[in-house]
Amino acid sequence: METTRPVPVAGGALDVRVGGRTGPALVFVHYWGGSAGTWNQVIARLPSGRATVRFDQRGWGTARTLPGPYHLGRLADDLARVLAACVPGAFVLVGHSMGAKVCQLLAGRGPVGLAGLVLVAPAPPEPPTTVTEEYRRGLSHAYDSPDAVRYALDHVLTAGPLPEPARTTAVRDSLAAGPEARREWPLRGIAEDITDAVRRITVPVTVLAAEQDAVEPPRVLREFLLPHIPHATLTTVPDAGHLLPVEHPGAVAAAIGDFFAALGS
Repeated sequence: METTRPVPVAGGALDVRVGGRTGPALVFVHYWGGSAGTWNQVIARLPSGRATVRFDQRGWGTARTLPGPYHLGRLADDLARVLAACVPGAFVLVGHSMGAKVCQLLAGRGPVGLAGLVLVAPAPPEPPTTVTEEYRRGLSHAYDSPDAVRYALDHVLTAGPLPEPARTTAVRDSLAAGPEARREWPLRGIAEDITDAVRRITVPVTVLAAEQDAVEPPRVLREFLLPHIPHATLTTVPDAGHLLPVEHPGAVAAAIGDFFAALGS
């Protein structure tokens, strides 16, 4: 059973959903276009009672009215506030895509209690050579309309059709942002180099890649992420696209379980 608590951040508050009591807590951070609800089916597959924390990031969903800036540093600051308010002990950060880059940035600061990172189809700390200015301009329009979002879902973000309820939710979430928040990631955040911070990560890290990911394919993660976190392990999920938490929540939940088992050993 989850409860919602307001957590003060710059310019207002985040509505943070907290559930379970068995730690270390899992703190989920969603992708560009996602929401706390992106993790619904992953959390449903976790052991009963596992402590979980999730929220809509600044500029998205219930946090849409929070003022900018919306850059990675501010999002990492928000995450730090959530941890301070909602996680009294050890925790594992679970980030997807943009959310994974936020997690990497915060982890590089060495927050007290951080036990590890689970990076799901993560944006790498070093921008790939494919992230050109032309690419970023095009990406900035991916969520301009419902039709644009549906195209992105069907032709870029997934390896196969989503169930209609999940597709409807993904369209809603992708449109639930202010213009400035929607543009920040493609125009600036995706190209930001955070390798200096990421090289300071010393906790265990597991990376979950999607075999058919058109956004962050396994070869990109091997070239632009793993060299900066050489102790990280990478697992590839077959027949999967970029939206792993929605397409294959069981694989994500299993990876989290394997990670906890490794931590315990």
